[in-house]
Amino acid sequence: MKTMKKWAAAIVVLITAFIFLIPFYIMFYLSLSNPGDSIAEEWFPKALAFQNFLEAWKKANMGRAMVNSFIITGGAVLLLVFCAACGGYAAARVKNKINRIIFYIMVLSMMVPGIINTVPLYIMMRRINGINTYWGMIMLLACQSLPFSVFLYESFIRTMNSSLEEAAIMDGCTRFQAFWRIVFPLLKPITATVVIMQGVGIWNNYAQAVFFLQNQNYHTIPLAISTFFQTYGADYHLLAAGAAMGLAPIAMVFLIFQKQFVKGLSSGAVKG
Repeated sequence: MKTMKKWAAAIVVLITAFIFLIPFYIMFYLSLSNPGDSIAEEWFPKALAFQNFLEAWKKANMGRAMVNSFIITGGAVLLLVFCAACGGYAAARVKNKINRIIFYIMVLSMMVPGIINTVPLYIMMRRINGINTYWGMIMLLACQSLPFSVFLYESFIRTMNSSLEEAAIMDGCTRFQAFWRIVFPLLKPITATVVIMQGVGIWNNYAQAVFFLQNQNYHTIPLAISTFFQTYGADYHLLAAGAAMGLAPIAMVFLIFQKQFVKGLSSGAVKG
């Protein structure tokens, strides 16, 4: 009976994985095929057209967009991890009414759709000259991802033993030194979880980028692909090649942090 259940579970997993892989298969088929190839007639392209990637790279200005995405995503994730880890530590260890009220307000803010804040954010960004700037987009995306990240860190830190940091404080460390030297190095699993979960959203962000990065010199990957689609909408081979190049960095980050990501999820990161 147990063997049958295992086989049934394995079959369900395989079917689910197959369904989810179909869009990626179509994308890579189109990106490596010539205009005359048809996915309905052949499983693989007749000749691998790697020139699609080079042509899409040039026409969509993917090089500049890739640099912009790395700068904005990297800066936002670094700022997010530092602020969220500090906030989560304070919420988990410093227990008073004001702290809990602030924490609950942050948690409740996760229920507000981000698009609702676009107009007031645009007004504020104009006043501080944050439109078409790296620092403005970095701060905006980091702040938008902060509530959920603080919630993850707070849930994770609450499950940790506080004896090591308390011993460090008794030996003369400040609260921040105890956090930075003792606690933060132990937060690798949840940090990997935050980097992957929030980093993917920041990398793929389009709703805010289209408003706050109007200058083409600051366009990220989603904006570059959107502009490319408007110009070359009929050439799906180049569009698929551009999408594949935009997907590659995120896939590499996931492969690097996947072990820590799974560990963070299984260690109470999202259990609350």
